Amino acid sequence: MKSSKPANATPVSFAPNDSQRIAISEPKEWAAGIPAVLSAYKNVAAKAGPFKGSRLLSDLNQLEGFDCPGCAWPDPLHKRATFEFCENGAKAVADEATTKRADAEFFARHSISQLRDQSDRWLNNQGRLVQPMWLAEGAEYYQPIEWEAAFELISEQLNMLDNPNQAAFYTSGRTGNEAAFLYQLFVRKFGTNNLPDCSNMCHESSGVGLGETIGVGKGTVSLEDLEHAEAIFVFGQNPGSNHPRMLSSLQAAKRRGAKIVAINPLDETGLKRFKNPQEASGVIGNGTALRDLFLPVKINGDVALLKGLCKVLIERDSQHTPILDHDFIQQYCHGFTAFKADLANTSWQDIEQGSGITRELIEQAATIACESKKTICCWAMGMTQHKNAVANIQLMTNFLMLQGNLGKPGAGVCPVRGHSNVQGDRTMGIWEKPNPEFLDALEAEFGFKAPRENGVDAVETVHGMQQGNIKVLFALGGNFFRAMPDHQANDVALSQCDLTVQVSTKLNRSHLHTGKQALILPALGRTEIDTQQSGIQTITVENSMGVIQTSHGKIPPASDLLKSEVDIIAQLAHATLKNDELDLLALRTDYRLIRDHIAQVIPGFENFNQRIDNLGEFVLPNAVRDARQFATATGKANFVVHDIDNIDVPKGCLLMMTIRSHDQFNTTVYTNNDRYRGIHGTRKVLFINPADIKALGFTAGQQVRIRSHWPNDKVAMREVSNFVLVEYAIPLGCAAAYYPETNDLIPIDSVADKSNTPAYKSVVISIQAV
Repeated sequence: MKSSKPANATPVSFAPNDSQRIAISEPKEWAAGIPAVLSAYKNVAAKAGPFKGSRLLSDLNQLEGFDCPGCAWPDPLHKRATFEFCENGAKAVADEATTKRADAEFFARHSISQLRDQSDRWLNNQGRLVQPMWLAEGAEYYQPIEWEAAFELISEQLNMLDNPNQAAFYTSGRTGNEAAFLYQLFVRKFGTNNLPDCSNMCHESSGVGLGETIGVGKGTVSLEDLEHAEAIFVFGQNPGSNHPRMLSSLQAAKRRGAKIVAINPLDETGLKRFKNPQEASGVIGNGTALRDLFLPVKINGDVALLKGLCKVLIERDSQHTPILDHDFIQQYCHGFTAFKADLANTSWQDIEQGSGITRELIEQAATIACESKKTICCWAMGMTQHKNAVANIQLMTNFLMLQGNLGKPGAGVCPVRGHSNVQGDRTMGIWEKPNPEFLDALEAEFGFKAPRENGVDAVETVHGMQQGNIKVLFALGGNFFRAMPDHQANDVALSQCDLTVQVSTKLNRSHLHTGKQALILPALGRTEIDTQQSGIQTITVENSMGVIQTSHGKIPPASDLLKSEVDIIAQLAHATLKNDELDLLALRTDYRLIRDHIAQVIPGFENFNQRIDNLGEFVLPNAVRDARQFATATGKANFVVHDIDNIDVPKGCLLMMTIRSHDQFNTTVYTNNDRYRGIHGTRKVLFINPADIKALGFTAGQQVRIRSHWPNDKVAMREVSNFVLVEYAIPLGCAAAYYPETNDLIPIDSVADKSNTPAYKSVVISIQAV
């Protein structure tokens, strides 16, 4: 389905006070190819320099190279391409290896209020942070501070707290396994489980949903499974922009005969056609058509759609034409009878109305499933950031269970993580709700009494700061303020803290919305050589498919004052815990010592150092994938019943979801363009169906204010302004806008049931002319 916007659309002004011009053109019909190659090399040459940039790209995702600081898509286990990276990975590397510096002189020239007036893109473009900086209470300018004084300031604030739960320790997915393990150890020795992380904002719903249904909160497939599947259903995901290397795996599966079904409100370019730049056909040919069927589900219509798919499978199953895997259901599953009865009582009228998809189209998708003996479901945040996100995950699992598509080659669940080690952080113990078994092992290894009370997640951290219960926020990476919804609430909450600390590589908005005092601690990047007392260090990460991989920095640090995250944590622990019997400071000298402890605490990491020395990588065990074992309350895979929960959208309103652009990684914005969607020069756009534009009395290109509507919201009005209406092929009644520019429209209390993930994808809005 194409947008009605002509390809040669005339540029229009973005805003009266902005000289920038924007252009809106037809969305692209294929992804990657020569434009991706040119974009990759243009970025590294411009930011890192042509020689250093080319060298870095040759080391990116190689066994003796460094792991991409971008997404967590896995690398092939046995044979890697010479250029094992994508356009967005190259942008992430170029961004980290930039020659620009945000030093003390920069901060002396720019006050906090001046920096707040700048865009996220401008802040990021100022370059690498190169020395510790301190913002005194009441000050308008950051000033340099020595590392020792910074650690003393943090330890003083932490030790002044009434109890350890008055501090929260956030983690981003950039942190390696060694740093993450040491971090959670320090935090628990300090006395709290307040370990919110970026999983709370993205795939927490996946972990909760899968944990209840199959007993494993991770995916159950490998790259080989994906490439040998007979059917792949891709839900709520835009791999062309967010996980571009996934397109190579989909291409391999397609060439082996797999059918690919794309389910999403927007027909994303990356799932239409892929021009692999490492092949002649990707350079001069037409590339590979990927999806066989597109289901333009309306926003938050996935539960209804999945119930429709499951209903068809059950209705078509018969003794003469078996569709279901009855042996699998009987031996390994629980709750099938109740699930089957619920589907029998669910009308097609409710399914079509709830999903926005006709029965005929759902039947076509079901036929693809019926003809497949090996089916995989992939998904990303289009499924995890709704109020009923956990239901989305569990209905997908139900769909797979009906045909026994768990624990066999070429089949299973595939949540695709959006940051390089977000899954590894959780494996290392970065979790506010730790398993008792993990704490038992931690206590046995280190000889201390770990706290057992659950800590706070990201949303609960904001509430805690609002209420004055959390007085110190320490963030190991990330951009906490900007990534969270409800910036009004976040600004007030953070300002009530006595101290906020950000361990960072680049300037971001979290450095500007702070506690009474604030610290910026500059860290080494993934690309940089990490030298400690025992020599150059190796770190490890875990990708989306449970593979532990090594990463070796390749270029000198941007500054002699930078410290590794391991070093920062070790020195913080030493300063804070004072005369603690365990000398965490000693562990910074050689990361192998940390890995030896990990091997004793976390199952699957036995002989950790020896395995990475010999192989460079290894696969973690997965009970579902390896043995069809389900660590659930019933000991089986659980069918779960969920109702179709339609969101009430008043007349004259739309249901909006937030999305990312092609030139963006999480909150990091590289340019104001979105090449695949045909947007050039701005991010302040609202994608909307042409019929809705007309029905609401507007015209394409018109500037509008967007207001959100929430029952019982304490804020009188949530509004963002000067957004341009863009005609787009999106279901009627739906709209889309970029994250994080529209995060202010979402109250901090709008979260998913059970997982508490912010509901970025289900926002009721209205629009008014500017």
